[in-house]
Amino acid sequence: MFISDTENHKRYIGRIAAAYAVISVFCMLFGIIYECFSHGIYSAFMIYAFAFPLLGGALPFSVMKLFVKRLPGLLPVNLYNSGIAALTVGSMLQGALDIYGTTNSLIKVYWISGFGFLIIGIMLYLSLIHI
Repeated sequence: MFISDTENHKRYIGRIAAAYAVISVFCMLFGIIYECFSHGIYSAFMIYAFAFPLLGGALPFSVMKLFVKRLPGLLPVNLYNSGIAALTVGSMLQGALDIYGTTNSLIKVYWISGFGFLIIGIMLYLSLIHI
């Protein structure tokens, strides 16, 4: 009974890692296509937007699937996923604004909320390990 539950959780974590890998490829292709039509103007935020889902999503969840015995609950995972999503969208939006040649003070909301959700998700996961 408990083994099958652990296997289901590991399969769920594996699906999350695979989804992040697909999102990373999509962000990479989106950045390449967007840069092709940007008339020679480039933005590091757009070029490296794929790094958030790759290094913050696919890599940690792949390692978690292989090595971690206690898997997180839904709340820490959802908070963490929301943080990665906010950072990815914020990076792509900042890149689009850089290419367009303008600024927006509301971009800070993406960075603050993204890192906030990441930190809360990680802290909640770490607090649940010791229970």
